[in-house]
Amino acid sequence: MRKYRIRIGLDVDDTLYECNSYAVDIINRRHPDEEPIRIEDIKTWGGDERHGDERIALYSDPEFVRTQPITPGAQEFVRKLSEIGDVFFITAVPARVMSARAERLLQDFPEIPSRNIMMGTRKDVISLDIMLDDGAHNISSSRAAYPVLFRKPWNSDLSGLLSVNSYDDFLHFCEMVRNSFAEKFPDLKNGGVLCLVGPSGSSKTEIAGELTKLEKFEKPLTSTTRPRRKTEGEEAYRFISEKQFLDEMRAGSYFETTVYSGYHFGTSEKDIDSIVKRGHIAVIPIDICGAITLKNLYRERAMLVFTRRERADAIKSIIGRDIDIDDKTRRIMSLDFEYRNSEVCDVEVNVGDDVLPAVKAILEMTLQ
Repeated sequence: MRKYRIRIGLDVDDTLYECNSYAVDIINRRHPDEEPIRIEDIKTWGGDERHGDERIALYSDPEFVRTQPITPGAQEFVRKLSEIGDVFFITAVPARVMSARAERLLQDFPEIPSRNIMMGTRKDVISLDIMLDDGAHNISSSRAAYPVLFRKPWNSDLSGLLSVNSYDDFLHFCEMVRNSFAEKFPDLKNGGVLCLVGPSGSSKTEIAGELTKLEKFEKPLTSTTRPRRKTEGEEAYRFISEKQFLDEMRAGSYFETTVYSGYHFGTSEKDIDSIVKRGHIAVIPIDICGAITLKNLYRERAMLVFTRRERADAIKSIIGRDIDIDDKTRRIMSLDFEYRNSEVCDVEVNVGDDVLPAVKAILEMTLQ
């Protein structure tokens, strides 16, 4: 009997071809006397930024579609992905540019048959095992078993969705799904990374605090653009401005970055490696995007622990926090997405008002 091959859907614009960045370059050349638009200025696909309507209009131009630069590494990415499963291109383009889009895809990705090119705006009716898309609206309505958001500046405000930062992370995730997580169970006895993944309000920070009271557990210093809470000391995070964070990210200071509730978080390789090389365990409360990156890097020396707390208790915790109302709203709205992330974690622990039973359970999994 032929073994089932997982079905993997790929968005095209800003997943395989440069789209927004290419449009921004064209617009900046058209308006040389104005302050250049930055890719970070694009907050949504809708065109709310300066010259946004002009950007959107480019996507209906056949010449734009024919000349879109291919994203570096995209061809090798699709080739490797086609070894894991059946790849489908799921692309939403106006009718007048469909031919140009199909011609480019067939030319640049000859290993994918033409019958696997699907065009149209109703991505929500397509059933797949895994879907990668940079459009948050497409991911939130996707019928895929695992809809995965490709992190970009215009979706950075969305929290909780299963997401990745790179082709490599997505390839690793697809391998995990294909193998039904049958890889060797994580072994952290000689050092490793413990990723605490769970919905906002699930006591990840409190659990990390209890674990790091023990000699073998350490919390690497994470940089963040989030404001320091009144209950936090200066040592909780490295609190910096968004500009400083983005400058350091472009300079390669972080090997893992993510965005949660609109704020950036990043950890440097040396901070984690120094802990692991000492035979200790780096404890990191983190969202699923950063956790997948670390799992990809450390493999069986990384354990993803989902901290499950009753929804009502998580909401009470969020409401009681000293954060603004918009942040509370984003966190509560993302809860449904975040609970789904338990499916891609190695283990799960239940968390009540007292975190010590959850801490004990984690200790048993990591040290025995």
